[in-house]
Amino acid sequence: MRVALGVEYDGAAFHGWQTQDDVRNVQQCVEEAVSRVADHPVRLHCAGRTDTGVHATGQVVHFETEAVRSRRSWMLGTNVNLPGDVSISWAREMPDDFHARFSAIGRHYRYHILNRPMRSALWRDRAVWVHHPLDESSMHRAAQALVGEHDFSSYRALRCQAKHPVRTLHRLNVSREGEMVKIDVHANAFLHHMVRNIAGVLMAIGRGEQKEFWARQILELRDRTKGGVTAPPQGLYLTKVDYPDSYSLPDGPDISLSA
Repeated sequence: MRVALGVEYDGAAFHGWQTQDDVRNVQQCVEEAVSRVADHPVRLHCAGRTDTGVHATGQVVHFETEAVRSRRSWMLGTNVNLPGDVSISWAREMPDDFHARFSAIGRHYRYHILNRPMRSALWRDRAVWVHHPLDESSMHRAAQALVGEHDFSSYRALRCQAKHPVRTLHRLNVSREGEMVKIDVHANAFLHHMVRNIAGVLMAIGRGEQKEFWARQILELRDRTKGGVTAPPQGLYLTKVDYPDSYSLPDGPDISLSA
């Protein structure tokens, strides 16, 4: 049996998603919790690995099991065995052709920037604090140059292991709600550090340090060494993963707890 889970986590106290020796990571926490419910060791496959300090509200994983459990049992049983900064939001039995990573057709991220003169005690690990005023309208206009299919070599980490740098950005919006500036990104897939590098460039433009055309200029250079600063991780959230409608996966928490 193949089972998919929706996972949310506060990444502040984790060294990223992927299992690593001697450091706390999300994958190992969830695998241990699910293994207790399944009564055998399980190996999780995720839609997208997140780095140290990065959060998720819409991570998707799957695993193989011979155990027969209801959706309620997978959700509640796993959550009982998880720490407070990780939670399972839904569970589904899936066909054999489903894969959390390779079946995905799109991913959504949000980057939070707290834009005010004083730092915040409550948002310190959940948003990036920028005390200089940001012009979110200028950031949004600059961002539109990145929408579409492009070679994002200038916006990926130098050690990115992706086979090619071409990605398609379906949407890149910058908006403000009070003191919070939000960068919402939707693409078919992302390169390592791609969203954080985009955020770093847009924040420099928002502070007036660079002109709006700089975002396009960096893109056209196709050279990461000519790009902007990589923004800190704590503002980044994986919010949703898109799959074909045939899989009928929920967009958010399953509050029905149905079988």
